[in-house]
Amino acid sequence: MFNKLMIIAALLLLLPALLNAETETKTELDSYFRFMPSRKTDGPSGKVEIMEADSKYSYEFKAFEQLPVKLSLENKYIGIENSTEVELPAHLAGLSTDIETTLPFFNFNNTYIRFGVSPSFYSDDWDFPASSFRIPSRAFLIYKPNTKWTFIAGVGVYPEFEYDVLPILGFIYKPNDKLSFNITPERPNISYSFNDRVTLFAEGGTSLDEFEVAKDNLKNVVLQYRELHLGAGIKYKVNKFIQSSLSVGGMFNRYLEYKDSLGKVDIKNGVYTEFRLVINI
Repeated sequence: MFNKLMIIAALLLLLPALLNAETETKTELDSYFRFMPSRKTDGPSGKVEIMEADSKYSYEFKAFEQLPVKLSLENKYIGIENSTEVELPAHLAGLSTDIETTLPFFNFNNTYIRFGVSPSFYSDDWDFPASSFRIPSRAFLIYKPNTKWTFIAGVGVYPEFEYDVLPILGFIYKPNDKLSFNITPERPNISYSFNDRVTLFAEGGTSLDEFEVAKDNLKNVVLQYRELHLGAGIKYKVNKFIQSSLSVGGMFNRYLEYKDSLGKVDIKNGVYTEFRLVINI
């Protein structure tokens, strides 16, 4: 994995120079740790405990001095403690790159189209096999009639996943400087800012992850991880570069299932705690 990671990171760093990028750039590191305590399962007796960690490095610039481009490198880890009779890997790992750009949509006022593609590996080992390679992509329209409203509509395409195509629908509404409704698929949330440093928020999300793993004597078996979470928390802006947040909430409809009917573990509803750190430069 280290060699692949170094090659991908080097390409990301070189691309702005190849595209004649402007010197003005924006860099972001978004990392979180989410812990889900041990819970009993429905069906096979036993318990499952899950922890999840994710770090995403993003780099924004303008290619050819006018085309906005965003490059990302993301590393995801899911640790599993399992005492059920269904064999599960001790950990799952994902490595993704992403390139995204936004363009005006012909001559329509305040309307843009955004494209993104994410070459990725999803496996149960740090040495990702070629069979775990996937290329999800997305395309959606953005319409901003005024400073308060933003609407999005489009599709995400996930080749070799259970759901090949999923809709992308949502909106962002900011009635004032304090209140914000960000109801978009990636991380829907409602937030209220008390001041320049402290913000309260409620948020939700879902996982539709799939990993290629080894089970018994079989290789390249697809293991699905599904969950829905809803929670609330507080965000604190340390300074103009760093902000952190702490949230708690509930996990629902959570299960791990082998795609080829090789076993399923339904995990009872429970709680989670998440700590997130975002650094912008």
